[in-house]
Amino acid sequence: AVHSMKDVPAEMPDGFCIAAVLQRANHADALVSPDRQQLQDLPEGALIGSSSLRRQAQLKMMRPDLRIEALRGNVNTRLAKLENGDYDAIILAAAGLERLELDHHISQQFLPTQMLPAAAQGVVGIECRADNAELIRILNTLNHPTTVQTTLAERAIARQLQASCQSPVATYAVVDGDAIEVTALVALPDGSESIRDSVSGNAADAERLGEELASRLLQSGARELLEAASAEHA
Repeated sequence: AVHSMKDVPAEMPDGFCIAAVLQRANHADALVSPDRQQLQDLPEGALIGSSSLRRQAQLKMMRPDLRIEALRGNVNTRLAKLENGDYDAIILAAAGLERLELDHHISQQFLPTQMLPAAAQGVVGIECRADNAELIRILNTLNHPTTVQTTLAERAIARQLQASCQSPVATYAVVDGDAIEVTALVALPDGSESIRDSVSGNAADAERLGEELASRLLQSGARELLEAASAEHA
């Protein structure tokens, strides 16, 4: 099975494994607006379409006046809703738009300093049965080494925080030579409270560094924020 890794649970079901991750595509979240407006140019109280609490929290941190409402359906359905005037702008993963050759719709791509992505956003993973050693060996040859390291770090954070793709948790890892820097954010969906932290170290220790960062976030109150977010959106 081939997935977008941001939507694959950090805890794999028994009997299955991720045998390979391909080179990461664009990690960024993208703003799509009818007139190619940037976020700062949208009118006061603009209505943004997004069902992601992670995106909602970071949008509200940048623009507390924005209204966020759920947006569902495939990419073409979401773009049609925007064109129909249901929203002033919508947020989508840049990688999805680029893969569908719809990136001409992108008005703005957010930098990690503005909006951290979901764990392993933009990564295609290949899942298979854990007992098929020969197939795993073949699939391992497709691994992109740097993407393996960033994916291990980012998914370790999601796993330790017991976060799903719907949780207001964001994380992004960058490899530079033998070094890796991992940044993560946990926030309330309304953006009123957030915890952001980073760790750096040897890229060979990517997964351990992700776990270390998650522990630091938990010590700073991440569990309480996640429980509050879960109660609010139960």
